[in-house]
Amino acid sequence: MSRVGGRRRRAASRSGWWSWRYTIAVTFLTLLVLVTGGVAAVAYANLRWLEKSEAAGREALAAARTMARDLLSYDYRTVERDLARARAHTTEELTSHYGTLATTLARDARKERAVQQATVVAAGVETAEPDRVEVVLFVNMNITKQPPGESEPRVQHRPNRARFVMVRQDGRWLVAELSTLLGSVPAE
Repeated sequence: MSRVGGRRRRAASRSGWWSWRYTIAVTFLTLLVLVTGGVAAVAYANLRWLEKSEAAGREALAAARTMARDLLSYDYRTVERDLARARAHTTEELTSHYGTLATTLARDARKERAVQQATVVAAGVETAEPDRVEVVLFVNMNITKQPPGESEPRVQHRPNRARFVMVRQDGRWLVAELSTLLGSVPAE
């Protein structure tokens, strides 16, 4: 009887040992699957964010190139209409800035008979997020002025740079910030 009881005890202790190893193995594999799933979910979310950012960059870059002419060009004969067209491409905050600018720019443009034409020669995305993109534009500015008392107009051709911060509002891209970049434009 003691022999049978000993076998039972050894079998019971072995089965306890196997069930303990089995529990650890199942727990480890479960944690491994959960961690792998979590990493995959985060990687997928990051990939989707990057894809959306890249698409936003392409869209905002195209919009900025188109809008730059309206935002940076004016003619003294149509300056009010030119500024109104520019305001249509801006957020409320920048629109109010254009309202302030309109009073002085319109007066000065008419006084000097100024015509400024902007032509985008190159542009690129500086940073991009799905709803906010910073675009740098290389712009040739052709400026013609004929101040009072001068018989001939002065013509200037200046390479310039500008940065537009583009934001998506109601499904379309608008300029939220506009700044010209100081310093010389690199020579080719």
